[in-house]
Amino acid sequence: MTDGVVDGTGSGERSELPPFAERVLELTERVPPGKVMTYGDVAEFLEQGGPRQVGRVMALYGGGVPWWRVVRADGSLLPGHEARALARYREEGTPLRYPGGRRPAPEREGADWEDAEREGAEGAAPGGPEPVRSLPRVDMAAARWDGR
Repeated sequence: MTDGVVDGTGSGERSELPPFAERVLELTERVPPGKVMTYGDVAEFLEQGGPRQVGRVMALYGGGVPWWRVVRADGSLLPGHEARALARYREEGTPLRYPGGRRPAPEREGADWEDAEREGAEGAAPGGPEPVRSLPRVDMAAARWDGR
């Protein structure tokens, strides 16, 4: 880790990380490719904070670490970042669960994240993008990492 990070305000100024944030980011960097931890798993492993606090750290400072490896407990993709996360999961071989329990046909492989990009841009609800029901989720039973 670095001694400082670009702050979460978008100003480009460097600032010192709070100790809890440093620990969250260091643990995130240790999660192996193809594996994930939930926000709650991270808090439990660190014996500090909770899922919301971990999520806040990731939102403010997580851009420089493999953020896609810290996920919601249900394995759903991070709203607004579905396409980027899904591309990373496929690149790393992260186990995924597809709607209906089956993988898309080879000619549709990758179309789910293209649909997510399109729906995120065109079909956003007033309060933000709605979840795209055709997207896979991380298979938590197969992909969860315990920190050891």
